[in-house]
Amino acid sequence: MKSNKVSEYSQRVQDDGGNPRDEVDVLAAAWRRDGVSEPLIAMLEVGKRAQRVGLLLQQALRGGLAEYGLTYAELEVLTILRRAGEPYRLRPSELTKSALLTSGGTSNVLQRLQKAGYVEREADTGDARSRFVQLTSEGLRISEQAAKMAGRVHEEVMAGLPPEVVREAADALREILVVIGRRRFL
Repeated sequence: MKSNKVSEYSQRVQDDGGNPRDEVDVLAAAWRRDGVSEPLIAMLEVGKRAQRVGLLLQQALRGGLAEYGLTYAELEVLTILRRAGEPYRLRPSELTKSALLTSGGTSNVLQRLQKAGYVEREADTGDARSRFVQLTSEGLRISEQAAKMAGRVHEEVMAGLPPEVVREAADALREILVVIGRRRFL
């Protein structure tokens, strides 16, 4: 059964010459006509494809998240708190950094999660100016269920892709992120 899925995958993504094709290839052809250099085209393709994969995964997750009454950002914050381990708490600044949100975005997400009963805020006894955000037992339960749903969605979205293709893509993106992730942009 799996070989049929791989075969379907190969047929869907190849042009008449047997070369893999996607919607970014149309953009790359236009960039070539405009005289953009090949190294820059490759960089633009990485950005566009990474953006597209992320968007498609978020779209696929939307239905499952709606069943839990969560947004993608809310799932991200719950997951980060759960991943922190017991007592499942972090400072809002740590959540902002890990979730790649703005401080205002984090504040909005935390307000919604607190209202839903998934997190609570508590004072930092060591620093009166600081607070912690902690998962409630209900927040832990929901985050575990939503994480399982997200895993199933990723498996469904990536079904038919050879595992080695997914592994190679993940490794290549890691190499890119290690370099550009260190840079600071205004």
